[in-house]
Amino acid sequence: MKFKLPETPAVFVNSKSFRLADVDPADITPFKHQPDDKQEASPRLLQLRQRLSALQELLYAEHSRSLLIVLQAMDTGGKDGAIQNLLTGVNPAGVQVANFKAPTSEELNHDFLWRIHAQTPKRGHIGVFNRSHYEDVLITRVHGMIDEKTCEQHYADINNFEQLLTNNGTRILKFFLHISKEEQARRLQARLDDPSKNWKFDPNDLKERAHWADYQAAYQEAMRQCSSGAAPWFVIPANHKWGRDLAITEIVVAALEDMNLQQPTVDFDPKAQVIE
Repeated sequence: MKFKLPETPAVFVNSKSFRLADVDPADITPFKHQPDDKQEASPRLLQLRQRLSALQELLYAEHSRSLLIVLQAMDTGGKDGAIQNLLTGVNPAGVQVANFKAPTSEELNHDFLWRIHAQTPKRGHIGVFNRSHYEDVLITRVHGMIDEKTCEQHYADINNFEQLLTNNGTRILKFFLHISKEEQARRLQARLDDPSKNWKFDPNDLKERAHWADYQAAYQEAMRQCSSGAAPWFVIPANHKWGRDLAITEIVVAALEDMNLQQPTVDFDPKAQVIE
């Protein structure tokens, strides 16, 4: 770990023996003892947003490094909501958000990282991946699209790719939004019950839900194989949306603070400038 992890329910994956089943998706221990009570979280979240806005401006002004935030989750895990919360109050000019769906025919004609590399953040920017290069060791593995040898090679390729980004000044934070199967059922049902949310429901989500255990195993192995101090994986208990948002924002702000961002120097004397 390249920075001190703030006190949150988040779990840093730092072992090949890490067990996803040991992380409680409903954990909000350091935040509040009463579930779904946002009163304690809201003032802290506002404070963090203000600090994040200031740090983003420094990152943009320094223009030598970048931050990449990777979000992965099961269906209904809350990636869109987490992104909306995290980017509240930041300058959109300094943010890049990429959503990775099923690859196009053009993308399939290249290596699996080709489309990913093109979306990495520019210097001075915060990049957010809604799904990512990890899809190629998740859905492909669950549905038998790749064999174990290919999967192992993909793990190595991902580690090398993330090291390349790190070597070139990109700080990487990866978050798995961890919800329970019961919570997913509630969220899927809510989309069916509310006509204004029907458009969010995809019948294919039910087919993928049938592979829940396989996905949990695939996520666990991916995090075991591809978490490091330079590109850490964090499991975020995400049953409580406010707890999820607070944990992610705490970690992102801590990482930016640790980067010791600097104001750029200017090649003129501001005091000597006269505006008439």
